[in-house]
Amino acid sequence: MLFAVVAVLLVGLLLAADRTVKAVRRVRRRRQANVRLAAAAAQAEAEHRQRRAAAEASGALTSVLPAIHNHEPRTVD
Repeated sequence: MLFAVVAVLLVGLLLAADRTVKAVRRVRRRRQANVRLAAAAAQAEAEHRQRRAAAEASGALTSVLPAIHNHEPRTVD
């Protein structure tokens, strides 16, 4: 009878340990994923700022040098 109680307690302890190990692994994976996501978001933000700066520079250049097609075609009379 005592052996059966010990066996049941041992099985319960092993199940609890298994769940704890799985929970720790899950937390570790989530932390790593969060770090990767933050790095990807920072890189995307930097690329967005770079594209915006390039677009603003292009707009500034267009305001100084107007586009070629802004005037009527010339004709010979």
